Amino acid sequence: MSQICRMTENLGEYLRIVDTAAEKLGDDKIISRIWQHDHTVWKPSPAEIANRLGWLKIPEAMLEHVQEINAVTSDVLSRGYTHALLMGMGGSSLAPEVLCKTFGVKDGYVDLEVLDSTDPGAVATTAERLDPEHTLYIVSTKSGTTTETLSFFKYFYNIAADTLGNDQAGSHFIAITDPATPLVDMADNYHFLKTFINEPTIGGRYSALSFFGLVPAALIGIDIRLFLERAEIMVNNCQSVTGCGARLGVVLGEMARSGRDKATFVMSKKIERFGDWVEQLIAESTGKEGRGIVPVVDEHIGFPGQYNADRLFVHMTINDDETYDDRLKDLERQGHPVVHINLEDRYDLAGQFFLWETATAVAGHILGINPFDQPDVESAKVLSRQAVDEYKKKGSLPVQTPVLCDMNTYVYGDLKAGSLQEAIRAFLDNIRDNSYVAIQAYLQPDEETDASLQYLRMKIRDTYQVATTLGYGPRFLHSTGQLHKGDSGSGLFIQITAENPHDVAIPDEAGSDASSMSFGVLKTAQALGDAQALKEAGRNILRLHMSHEDISGTIKRIAQILE
Repeated sequence: MSQICRMTENLGEYLRIVDTAAEKLGDDKIISRIWQHDHTVWKPSPAEIANRLGWLKIPEAMLEHVQEINAVTSDVLSRGYTHALLMGMGGSSLAPEVLCKTFGVKDGYVDLEVLDSTDPGAVATTAERLDPEHTLYIVSTKSGTTTETLSFFKYFYNIAADTLGNDQAGSHFIAITDPATPLVDMADNYHFLKTFINEPTIGGRYSALSFFGLVPAALIGIDIRLFLERAEIMVNNCQSVTGCGARLGVVLGEMARSGRDKATFVMSKKIERFGDWVEQLIAESTGKEGRGIVPVVDEHIGFPGQYNADRLFVHMTINDDETYDDRLKDLERQGHPVVHINLEDRYDLAGQFFLWETATAVAGHILGINPFDQPDVESAKVLSRQAVDEYKKKGSLPVQTPVLCDMNTYVYGDLKAGSLQEAIRAFLDNIRDNSYVAIQAYLQPDEETDASLQYLRMKIRDTYQVATTLGYGPRFLHSTGQLHKGDSGSGLFIQITAENPHDVAIPDEAGSDASSMSFGVLKTAQALGDAQALKEAGRNILRLHMSHEDISGTIKRIAQILE
């Protein structure tokens, strides 16, 4: 049996602050009030709180659905499906992706792929890899209206129908959504194999232990009963004010209040993709009302001199992995607070999902914010829709005037410069002690692009001793996008876009060839909308628009400008 929680900490000068706050948490009965669904833990009004606490009891509730999920899995396998494509964004896609990349696929189960990019190249290459006859398509959206997810559905339904015929295509689709959403009716109309109706009182980013996470988990061969049992162990721990959830939440909240608001994750390779999920949870839950915790994942660990006094380090290991122990000890000796969490095996990730949900809820209380809403996410969506509407009326997207063009790159922003080098240096001169730099890549995700973006990111970190984050668009709009617009405004944003050498049409309706928009247009509209939303929120943003030829090489040359 896995241990309840293996968490230690070295907080140095911050220990007294955290201990005092933990004592007050107990005096105010915050944990018991959370479990009683007391919305006043966070805000006087119950709006978007009272109807968002279903995650507290979902592990126990989902045990009753294990047999149902496993039966559908057996049915899928009996039909000869060897692959599955999950189409979703944010909370609907991140937990399944983490589980697939952490556990892999068990022999005899389906090979799962996640699509959460509207880049036409990403959509087309995904379609090329999959044989519709042997593929299960999972349409996953809480609201049942997510633009990207429904666009994916219409595109892949047409591919399935063209290959298999309209009478057979629907049996290659399942849906995961809330009750009475448009997707429920759509799944019925197109004769989906199965529709899973999720508990509606759970926000997307808190849904890892619900149907949204467990159905894909079962399809790749995870023992979901054991997974939920591990989660239940953590649930019991987190019901106590002395449990790990309360303590971790106080640490996160008080470190942020003390200026150490960059929660930097250092993780064992076997579980490193967990960072993608926890990044969304923390960023979208805490980045609002001028406050926030910036989760920093995949930023290669450096030396003490490369970090300012704005960092909290979270060291997550599995099987007592000692890879980063010496480097973390050096950071501790330099006064950086570090939390250590060790997992016994991969199934302990179930408990980590619940631990971090609890800790984030507690941190929200400490910061005085509602950790369950996302008020600034809608701003980018509204502006993106306006750009799409203009395209539909005029046949073109809004046109912007670049500051300059250099190295096959157009530069957009509120600055004056005579070269790309001058523009980047002038932009990064806005960095202050508490800043972070976020790279927002509206590009086709692939290994080569990943490597070049990480190279640029590390050059910025090492040159300016500043926290850096990296996200692909529009994926990050459903995760860190809330933080970017709702926190204290210390972020600097480098948006990277590129030409689309080939575009892919989005069907107006599944089963129809008519199309009034493409994935390329949608992606560009989302980039323009997000840039405008950041600008209206008073953020510093620099947009670099590149030729589609040698994108990785261009990014590397830009990074070398900083040397």
